[in-house]
Amino acid sequence: MKLLDFSSYVAAATVSISPTTGWIIVGLLGALWIALGFWLGRKAQTSEGFMLAGRNVGLSLGSATAMATWVTSNTTMLAPVMALTLGVWGMLAYSTASFGLMLFAFFAIRIRKLLPQGYTAGDFFKLRYGRFGWSIFLAITMLYSLSWLVSMAIAGGDLMEALAGIPYVQGMTVILAVCVLYTLFGGLYAVIGTDFIQSLIILIGIVFIGSLVIAQLDFDQAYVHISTYQPSLLKIMMPAALLAVFNNMLFGFGEVFHNNVWWSRAFAMREGVAPKAFLLSGILWFPIPIAAGFIALAAAPLGINIVDENQTGPTVAAAVMGNAGFGAAAGIVILIVLFCSMASSIDSLLAATSDLLIKDVHGGLLGRKLNDQSFRRVAGMVILLVALVAWLLALPHWPIINALFISGPLVGSLIWPVIAGLYWKKLNRPLALTGILAGCILGVIAYFQIGWHTASLIGAGVSMGFTILARFVKPSPFGCES
Repeated sequence: MKLLDFSSYVAAATVSISPTTGWIIVGLLGALWIALGFWLGRKAQTSEGFMLAGRNVGLSLGSATAMATWVTSNTTMLAPVMALTLGVWGMLAYSTASFGLMLFAFFAIRIRKLLPQGYTAGDFFKLRYGRFGWSIFLAITMLYSLSWLVSMAIAGGDLMEALAGIPYVQGMTVILAVCVLYTLFGGLYAVIGTDFIQSLIILIGIVFIGSLVIAQLDFDQAYVHISTYQPSLLKIMMPAALLAVFNNMLFGFGEVFHNNVWWSRAFAMREGVAPKAFLLSGILWFPIPIAAGFIALAAAPLGINIVDENQTGPTVAAAVMGNAGFGAAAGIVILIVLFCSMASSIDSLLAATSDLLIKDVHGGLLGRKLNDQSFRRVAGMVILLVALVAWLLALPHWPIINALFISGPLVGSLIWPVIAGLYWKKLNRPLALTGILAGCILGVIAYFQIGWHTASLIGAGVSMGFTILARFVKPSPFGCES
């Protein structure tokens, strides 16, 4: 198949939907998720039901919610940006985040043994690292969760603006509002139930759009075009891209290993389900960022002009579908798929972050206990507060990469202390905690002085050194059943 001329794709790339159609689609999707959240939330009669879905989540729902949560706006929006700027290695770099889910499958067995009645990741840090380590963890995970929420709010605003001409602020506001409402109604029951449907929509949509790209692309001519005009994207030894691979892999490890989104699911799944669910979700997720990145690499050979790199994914998808004769339907399909990818992560973060604030901060650090009736009221207030803070931070419209990877050294510094706390019987806790703080500080310095693609590497490397020393320099037992 011959490459199409530039003018045909300029016309195709402008294919979008009207603001009115955009609002109708988002309104219908929002009404669907809110109705489902209300219906599913009928089971959430207790705090345990609201936070952990009754600890009775099975394999199908468990796998779907883990996969859908990990298919974030960062997967569908940022993976194409990395491929566009870093080439083939950038495309593969994002897929390494699947390894975190796969490894967590093995951790889940140990987590359930160590904390059979656990609620949050904070329970683990309090058990293994004491009140000071617990406080460090809470500070880091709150900063990370906010950066993840902000990056998705930004992507939501970009999506609405790119496809429907809806102003950025209005677009990101409505997506956050929808997720807040159905999470308020149903807690983790609503999150997991909607995630199952959203995961199916995401998989079908990405496979469909990827098939259209393949059908319109001549691979031989595409290779010639990229090697002639963008040769750096094909370089095997591109230093920044290679660093990005390992940086992103460690960032993914840190994200999964420490964050309450994943720990809450480990506690919510039935006995023996979590290892299978996390392994399956990691396998299912692995090809998705590769497919999203491939779409971006096809942009130049297909003559698609990328004006705003943050909007690479929807721009290329709209162009390809428009050229295939889908017209305005192209924008509708893309909007539905990407809206689902964002909602499936925003709801999980809202629920998991509110659980930490209520159980660990309000009930733990502040010592204020709640009964089931007052729990729902406080949970609602906390969810609204978290969403409001994320909305305010997203207003400046940061580049997505900056909004997300600033937290890389923070979560990277928690990788080795989590592993050590799960599997070692003794450790020099002050030394390990010093490593976390040193990794955070030096990693953030590297982020600003060198670049985002080194920050997680530095944070994880420094923390690893301290954690290994803590195993051999005056270690002491954790003081609990291990």
